[in-house]
Amino acid sequence: MTDSLATLAQRLQQFAQARDWQRFHSPKNLASALAVEAGELLEHFQWLTEEQSRQLEAERKAEVAEEMADVLLYLVQLATVMEVDLLEAAQRKIERNERRFPAL
Repeated sequence: MTDSLATLAQRLQQFAQARDWQRFHSPKNLASALAVEAGELLEHFQWLTEEQSRQLEAERKAEVAEEMADVLLYLVQLATVMEVDLLEAAQRKIERNERRFPAL
């Protein structure tokens, strides 16, 4: 992970340790929490047109940002528990997609 993701992961570990939450942070539980938060993110766009989704009011955009942060935080925690380098995995995935879907 880059320093910023590594720093975030370390801060999340310290936060969980201070509250004795590590025992709840199994891959299954973190993946479940991640899915729930992704659903909460999606709720903000439910029933909007594509154009409306591109022009959120400031208050709704701030709420969406909080949900995006929740998704990121659970994803980083899951990566930490599973010892996955997210940036490396993302780079591999992009390279795979570039081969699967060549540019026009």
